[in-house]
Amino acid sequence: VQLQASGGGGLVQTGGSLSLSCAASASGFTLDYYAIGWFRQAPGKERKGVACIYYRHDYTYYAESVKGRFTISGDNAKNTVNLQVTDLKPEDTAVYFCAPVRSTGWGECHLSPLREWSSWGQGTQVTVSS
Repeated sequence: VQLQASGGGGLVQTGGSLSLSCAASASGFTLDYYAIGWFRQAPGKERKGVACIYYRHDYTYYAESVKGRFTISGDNAKNTVNLQVTDLKPEDTAVYFCAPVRSTGWGECHLSPLREWSSWGQGTQVTVSS
């Protein structure tokens, strides 16, 4: 199973917005059962987590760099995890991915992918012009 990120592409001006979506490539993989995170990788840099959601526990967590600008949410009907990105900055330019993340027994998620996760897919490109 892969988690496919979409919604990027093209060039967005500083201050612009985008809606990114994460969907499972196979049926039967119910996203709200898992804690799901969004990650991004800028050219020449390591992949880093930006937001995660543990939908059935109504828990979200954000990296400081995106807090207040990005909003993660789950759509149970569509089986997607979405990332609304607003007030975009050039430093947000990266390929964005989604993946299952580590979680705690009391319903929190962490910006760290599951150790065994390797199906990152191609991600979706977000390019912000200055």
